[in-house]
Amino acid sequence: MTDGMKNWFLRQALESPKRSILIGILGTLVMAVGLRWFVIDDDMLKMLPEDIESRIAWDSVREEFGSTEVIFLAFGKEGAPVFNKENLAVLWDVSRALEDLPEVDEIFSISSMVRMDNEDGFLEVSDLQPARDLSDEEIAGIIDYLNKNPKMMKRVVSRNNDYFSIMVRPYNNVATDVFRNQVVRVAEELLPNYEVHFGGSAYLTGTIPSLIRNDVAALMRAGLLIMVVILLINLRSIPAVGMVMTVIILSLIFMMGFMGWVLFLTGSDRFLFTMLNTSMPIILLTIANSDGVHILTKFFREFRKGKNVHDSLWKTMHSLLLPVFLTSLTTIAAFLSLIFAPIEQMAGYGISMAAGIAWAWWLSSTMLPGMILLKKWDLNSKAISHASLFERAIEKFGYIVIHHPKKVLVLGSVIVGIGAIGITLLNIEVNIVTFFKPGTEIRNSIEFMDRELTGTMDLELRLEGDMKDPANLNSMLAIEDHLEKNPDVTTTISIADIIKKMHRTVMDDDPAFENIPESRGKVNNLFTLYSMSGDPDDFSSLVDYEYKTGLITALMRTVPTSEIVRFVKDINDFIDKNIDGNLSITITGMVVVFRDFVYLIIRSSFLSIFASILIITLIAAVFFRRFLWGILAVIPLISAVILNFGLMGLFGVDLSHVTVILSSIIIGVGVDFAIHYIAQFRYFSANGTATDDLSREVVHDVGYPIILDAASNMGFGALLFSAFLPIEYIGGLMVFAMISTSVATLTLLAAMVELMKKRLVRSKS
Repeated sequence: MTDGMKNWFLRQALESPKRSILIGILGTLVMAVGLRWFVIDDDMLKMLPEDIESRIAWDSVREEFGSTEVIFLAFGKEGAPVFNKENLAVLWDVSRALEDLPEVDEIFSISSMVRMDNEDGFLEVSDLQPARDLSDEEIAGIIDYLNKNPKMMKRVVSRNNDYFSIMVRPYNNVATDVFRNQVVRVAEELLPNYEVHFGGSAYLTGTIPSLIRNDVAALMRAGLLIMVVILLINLRSIPAVGMVMTVIILSLIFMMGFMGWVLFLTGSDRFLFTMLNTSMPIILLTIANSDGVHILTKFFREFRKGKNVHDSLWKTMHSLLLPVFLTSLTTIAAFLSLIFAPIEQMAGYGISMAAGIAWAWWLSSTMLPGMILLKKWDLNSKAISHASLFERAIEKFGYIVIHHPKKVLVLGSVIVGIGAIGITLLNIEVNIVTFFKPGTEIRNSIEFMDRELTGTMDLELRLEGDMKDPANLNSMLAIEDHLEKNPDVTTTISIADIIKKMHRTVMDDDPAFENIPESRGKVNNLFTLYSMSGDPDDFSSLVDYEYKTGLITALMRTVPTSEIVRFVKDINDFIDKNIDGNLSITITGMVVVFRDFVYLIIRSSFLSIFASILIITLIAAVFFRRFLWGILAVIPLISAVILNFGLMGLFGVDLSHVTVILSSIIIGVGVDFAIHYIAQFRYFSANGTATDDLSREVVHDVGYPIILDAASNMGFGALLFSAFLPIEYIGGLMVFAMISTSVATLTLLAAMVELMKKRLVRSKS
């Protein structure tokens, strides 16, 4: 920022304060019009990149066999036998109601299944439940048939026969939140007298975003209240706190309106507000709050000494315009690095955050000083005339750091070193189930599904080859047998299982013939027999119409991401060793796609962090006119990043797409503190402060606003009380980012600058 730019901003605030305020309000209102196009999208599947191998395979499966994101609905009463006339009638009603939903492709339940019987040597296909109201004899027949087909039994009845299960599959391209809401509505209307449990990937992805967003909104209100209270206690001025909050609120409105405008003008899904965007308001709050706190505390200090509002404000803004500009510029650069992320929404996240930060900078540089100038300040008020206890405590802390820089530097380095060790203990976990604390309603339902039914996770294997070739069909069975050896796999299903069942049925239901016929012709005959009384479309979810592609589905209990990684590797090893080259096999499913998706996020986020640090170093070096200053500017930032991930590893906090994205908090606030410290060091040095007094004056000037800035944002520790673990992580990262970056600035950076101050002063220009 040149002297000409500084003088221009000073004139806007000091000569035309009303115009500066009006421009800030009008600019916000213009952007606020975009809120009419602001769209909240809860479809988590839109976050998944379309060009990774597992996603390509997954899309192929969905196109050929229908959607694989299903909802499991279980109802019954614990300990009460489910097989009776009343329960089966309710199952019939619920199944028909679900089938009638426009979002639903098909359901799988006793009421929708078919049975195969041998009638005079022919394969007879009929409905397993022929009508809503059944006789005792018909119910006994259903039970007998299911007992003979244990795989089928597992999919539709709980282990203790006290709950029915319905699997509901949507059409492709149906938003999971819309699908989920419709299924839940039917259950609430038709099952008021039953215990109801939900599960499945579609239920989770359709439920989580809105729950988390609502939870964040409620807890953010509590956090904002705490922030206001902390600011009031320390600034001791309601108008001052109101000014800070005005900048924050206008910046938030501007950012959200910006997203709406860009979505309207481009139609790009990048600017939908998804679950990934949940942290945006929190991060912008911290950044917008930072500028206001620094300006007001500096103004109070200057006003206390000079007793003239205009002159005190001029000194304040002349001193802080450059660091406020630099903190905004470096933070904008850090967020813009997200445009290289593999997920479109992350690019929109970064661009929108950059717009909000830019507007917060403009308001802080023009509108905020205009409001300060127009306010009639009471020179005798405690806020002006007396330093707070907090302020005096920070000065004492700074005295210790400045007089013992080597000890402080060694201690800080040891702590960062411990954090570095913790990085090796980091665990990656992207299982959506872990978003919920044990004991919550959704977690209980998921655990019920895992314990009593087939679980809520699924894994698909897509096989290309002749699906009527006995060798290929036996290979499918061998893969299924291997899958079922895993204790977390509850059951598997493929076209090979159906052929085994058909073969046994036509051979007088002799269990000895529950296998694959020895020739392709005999396999083909079984399909011909089925088509005489059944619908060949019954196999559409297992094999394509040309019998060239088949699908094996494994239903699983909830398992950690690390187990999924090992399981997929184990399957690949088994296929390589035991399956011949006649089949081309791809492993996919939502759990595999999410695994690859998160690895992409983590890799790209770490690259973004390193790129941001490099960009910040270069920007600081250019504006402070020396590369050494650039390096010093990122010391607190690097330390905080290491501590953040290290302590996550040491305390068992999992690394996920939520926690890794929120590392941007550290970058957003960490660099601000360091730049303010360095800018004031150079400012005092350039204005003739004695070298021996430099560090003391700098700590006296910026130590209090840095700590107050951090302390005021501690209000977002309220997020630690969320019912959702990712929101707890947001709260924890917020608190830790504030502590680590502010303390690192006033210890590591302050100590290093103190030890090198003579060298730095010689090059101050």
